[in-house]
Amino acid sequence: MATQEPHPVTGRRAFKLTAAFLALPLLVVALFLASAWIGSSVPRNSDWTEADDGIVIMVETNGIHTGIVMPVVTDVKDWRQTFPSAGMTRSDGRMPTHVAIGWGEKEVFLNTPTWGDLKASTALRIVFQGGDGLMRVGHYAWPQPSEYHRPLVLRPEEYRVLVAEVEAALPHVPHGEERFSHDSFEHGARNYDALGRYTLANTCNQWVGDTLAKAGVKMGHWTPLAGGVMKWIPSPADN
Repeated sequence: MATQEPHPVTGRRAFKLTAAFLALPLLVVALFLASAWIGSSVPRNSDWTEADDGIVIMVETNGIHTGIVMPVVTDVKDWRQTFPSAGMTRSDGRMPTHVAIGWGEKEVFLNTPTWGDLKASTALRIVFQGGDGLMRVGHYAWPQPSEYHRPLVLRPEEYRVLVAEVEAALPHVPHGEERFSHDSFEHGARNYDALGRYTLANTCNQWVGDTLAKAGVKMGHWTPLAGGVMKWIPSPADN
């Protein structure tokens, strides 16, 4: 008996279905990137201007992740009272002058040294289910302004709100107890348990954008990517 050849229409239909299946992830990524660009371009606090004098913070980035760098001690806040590691000597023998605060997904911060170590199962879980939050605290000694560490001058009342927003992302610690910290793959940093749920809509960069915006800083509405945050922070080279 002769073998029946596939019907041409059936073959074309299968090809179209396969092509659509392969194109769908690319379409989703394209829509996400377009939405992120649009959402980060619509400002909050559009009339905000940087203070002439006040408390200098920095917004830092490595191109993927952003964070907020603040002095360890000011008249408004002593971060050693919140993060015990901020009062400890660094490996180079110097005391920290600044803390670098970043919020992100717990398993990634604790178990993923590099992006090359990110498991597909972890990435898929984050995409479809999200994950618990964690706060990474870096400890800097006299960080200098650069393209990757951009300074902003906040008024004391703005900085007070910024501090309150960071503290609101931390679980309560009973009076007299010291906040527990986890080891970090980032040299000189410690990880602290944090509140919140990490999702594609609420990323590390969205947390930074929201925290700055609540303090009154001009910032985009939806900033899931690092570029969406940093485009609102002037580069030192522009000043």
